[in-house]
Amino acid sequence: MNPNPEHQSTRRDFLKTTGAAAAALGFPTIIPASALGQGDKPAPSNRIVMGGIGLGNMGSGDLSNFLNNPLVQYVAVCEVRGNVLNERKNQVDGKNGNKDCKAYVDFRELLAREDIDAVHIATPDHWHAIQIIEACRAGKDVFCQKPETRILREGKLVVEAARRYGRVVSGGSQRVLEDYRKLVNSCWSGELGPIKSINVAVGPLSQQCNLPPENCPADMNWEMWLGPAPWAPYNSKRCDGNFGTGGGSWRSYSDYSGGGMTDWGAHHFGGATFAVDVRELQPTEVTLNDEGGKKWISFKYPNGIELTHNRPGRRNMQVEGTPGEKREAKKIPEYAAKGGINADFLECVKTRSKPFRDIELAVNTVTVCHLGIIAYTLGRSLKWDAAKQQFTGDDEANRFIDQARREPWRL
Repeated sequence: MNPNPEHQSTRRDFLKTTGAAAAALGFPTIIPASALGQGDKPAPSNRIVMGGIGLGNMGSGDLSNFLNNPLVQYVAVCEVRGNVLNERKNQVDGKNGNKDCKAYVDFRELLAREDIDAVHIATPDHWHAIQIIEACRAGKDVFCQKPETRILREGKLVVEAARRYGRVVSGGSQRVLEDYRKLVNSCWSGELGPIKSINVAVGPLSQQCNLPPENCPADMNWEMWLGPAPWAPYNSKRCDGNFGTGGGSWRSYSDYSGGGMTDWGAHHFGGATFAVDVRELQPTEVTLNDEGGKKWISFKYPNGIELTHNRPGRRNMQVEGTPGEKREAKKIPEYAAKGGINADFLECVKTRSKPFRDIELAVNTVTVCHLGIIAYTLGRSLKWDAAKQQFTGDDEANRFIDQARREPWRL
């Protein structure tokens, strides 16, 4: 610090001096406002440099949210469908007013860029874990659409990657807080008394895919779309990104998704576990029930709270409490910034704090979905050891914890 205040120069003095010098040398003296961070937009050196991987339905929405946030400098897009890739590049270039956005088919090339701070991922579910882990290894923070994993083993690995490499990793379900806020308020305020149970109604499970081969479009990289999934012939319905789970989208098929159980299930189970305050836990018992031919599941948590799936006579998100009994109110966790879950992620990238949907909380949610799928598939009850991440004394069930992946994709 200069001990003489009379000789201290201000930022404005500096700009005047450098501007005069530049003019004397014949350089332009008009500096774009964006370069100085005037208004609501920070200077480029203070922005979060981002790229997107998987830019279809949800990826397109995330791209728009991040691209239009003044904290973000959006520089790269990655997509295996050529027409979509070109559209998204043009969208970014149009917003930035230049042609600098780089387009990639292979996400590893995007992750290799040292100038990128964070990525958002909205590829099909079978890609999520690999891309989260590779992004963490490359030093990128990650916003990944739900469900964050396709299979149980992936949950532990993505959490370990986030912690090992010190990355901010957020799950992408905006509905957990925004759709179920009224229910969360009722539970956390104590007005329902101690909570006994909550029911989630969602489905169906995914199915095997036997669609016939079709000619693959010339601008589609089918091998990269399949990635770690078993090889299969191209069919437009096999890789369609629509939100249906009845057979006309990748969400319908078990090689790529858990069906409605993990797709909408990640939203509903996420909201349910948040409302009854078990989102930091995983179930210990999964009980398959049968009432008059109607099968439903109950998940028992270590604190005694029960989460049920498709329980007859119960509606979605129906809570059973004990009104009249006292339950101490708790402060509800909130987003770190205004603007929804995307803004929450960006704020946590800046502050290096855990986001509202920290990857560990997101994994706890999708673990419930996976446990339910396995119980329905085997047609029986299960015991789950969360610490060991395996079923207790059940070799048959433990074979469902992981699945084979095509080379060269490994975990």
